[in-house]
Amino acid sequence: MKKKYFLVVLLILLCVAPNLFATGATEAKAAKTEIQFWTWRPEDVAFYDSVIAEFEKQNSDIDVVQNAIRNTEYNTVLAASLSGGSGPDIFQTRAYGGLLTFSDSGFLEPIEKWYPEVTKFSQASLQGSRDPKGTIWGVPVIGQTQLAYYNVDLYEKYNLKVPQTWSEFLKNCQVLKDNGVIPIANGTKEGWIVETMLGVVGPNYYGGNDFFNDVVAGKTTFEDPRFVKAIEKLGELKPYLPSMYTGVAYTDMQASFFNEMAGHFLGGSYEASYFRSQNPDLKFDIFALPGEKATDPRYVSVYADMNWSLNAASTKKEAAARFLKYLASVEVSNRIINELGNVSWTPGTDASKSPFIEKVISLQKTSTPYIFLVGFRYQQPTGSQLFQAAGQGFFSGELSAAEVASRVQKGIATYYAPFQK
Repeated sequence: MKKKYFLVVLLILLCVAPNLFATGATEAKAAKTEIQFWTWRPEDVAFYDSVIAEFEKQNSDIDVVQNAIRNTEYNTVLAASLSGGSGPDIFQTRAYGGLLTFSDSGFLEPIEKWYPEVTKFSQASLQGSRDPKGTIWGVPVIGQTQLAYYNVDLYEKYNLKVPQTWSEFLKNCQVLKDNGVIPIANGTKEGWIVETMLGVVGPNYYGGNDFFNDVVAGKTTFEDPRFVKAIEKLGELKPYLPSMYTGVAYTDMQASFFNEMAGHFLGGSYEASYFRSQNPDLKFDIFALPGEKATDPRYVSVYADMNWSLNAASTKKEAAARFLKYLASVEVSNRIINELGNVSWTPGTDASKSPFIEKVISLQKTSTPYIFLVGFRYQQPTGSQLFQAAGQGFFSGELSAAEVASRVQKGIATYYAPFQK
């Protein structure tokens, strides 16, 4: 009788067990929180995949789904998603006015509540992360520097030296051109590249910090002869840009440089890792473009590039904040330095293993704010929008340098109080 009873119980257990196991598996699966993570860096997908994998090892209850959107489309896609009440849980945000566009719309969560350590970041980095009232809406991630890249092998092949004056730089470009090499990879199809070129060339001619401080205070305007001269200097690059450069896009510029078809690339420090990933054999170095005399300061434009922000409408803020803290950790920040080749804002990082970043930091000793991004991207039309459009007109031959300066000045003066006195 006991044996029969045992067999009946065993049979019942065998029938019920699969459902018990299935229920347990379902509950385990349900216990995992999936968060959406967005960036505007398709170039860095592999890097963030590895960061996510390491985070998920340490946080088995969270799944992170990465979505990398092309940088020129990112803000539009992000704004549409957030406006619809959804969007990612954690995402990259621009700095300065680009950040306030989203915070003023109520899309961002104040960061100090979730990551109080953010107050320990430098004031320069936080300048791009907070609003005029002092609320911090993002964790500063990296700082960028606008400078000149050059192909080391091409310089050696044609016996070129790093230029000490502007005329030497143009002579180097002419030597490359005479030998069938594109001297400068940059095209002007996208307006933001024109602004980038101003950031590399302009400060040496408009006067760096002195002009920046004066124009922000309204003590001078963008029609100042110094600023007009800076634009004219950009015009001296036209003979050394690619054929039909007004139609050359950003990705084409990158390809011509990492495929060693161009001798120079004027851009941000963020380009280095992408160049290496596309051509590990590429030998390149950087310098700050010189002024007219060897004794002139060699300014580089610097700015806070991006932040990590939280979606105010997210229902998964706890999980998102854990991932944000990991992204802002010294561990990940050191990887950003060594693997992505970017200057990290996180306190306590170590750049000694990255000669490239150490050189960028050394160039930053003579730096000035990236003028329109830092000073004039808070209201519409932004300084960047105005200069980018007018700058394209300048490079296409439709506008003079003075006309570019005039359009920028008139556009900003429609709302900027210091220009209305």
